[in-house]
Amino acid sequence: MAAIILPVLDKYPSWGENCFIAPNATIVGDVTIGTNCSVWFNAVVRGDVNTITIGNDSNIQDGAVIHATYQKAATSIGNRVSVGHNAIVHGCTLKDHVLVGMGAIVMDNVVVESYCIIAAGSVVLENTLCESGYIYAGTPAKKIKPITEEQRALLNKLPDNYIMYSDWFR
Repeated sequence: MAAIILPVLDKYPSWGENCFIAPNATIVGDVTIGTNCSVWFNAVVRGDVNTITIGNDSNIQDGAVIHATYQKAATSIGNRVSVGHNAIVHGCTLKDHVLVGMGAIVMDNVVVESYCIIAAGSVVLENTLCESGYIYAGTPAKKIKPITEEQRALLNKLPDNYIMYSDWFR
């Protein structure tokens, strides 16, 4: 079994060195992924209608969907970002050191600044700005409280954990 890697309109996905793409992940179209990244089991990164870029040391966990909006909203994911299991990241910008929790939804034209946590199950509505250094939670997601030093440390460590987990499958 091999991952589904397909061009769309002559645009081919590309990724840097030391990436792990799970055998049943799907990556199609105008997708650029940095180094030391991972796209896990059943994850879909679908750059068919707009550009998707993912920085270095980022991980797209099991069942996550990364997409964009045709002629309207590309998706940009920064360095050292963790997109949790079954999350949806759609037509938005995630800066560096961001955690999108399990099952969260981040919608078009959202900007999530660095060192921000989107809590599991949250829905971040279109055009929302998530300020650096805070946790956002709920439906719709609201700024709840500042991240703690422990949470900041987690945002720094989690990408390294996923690089280690990736090595187990090489």
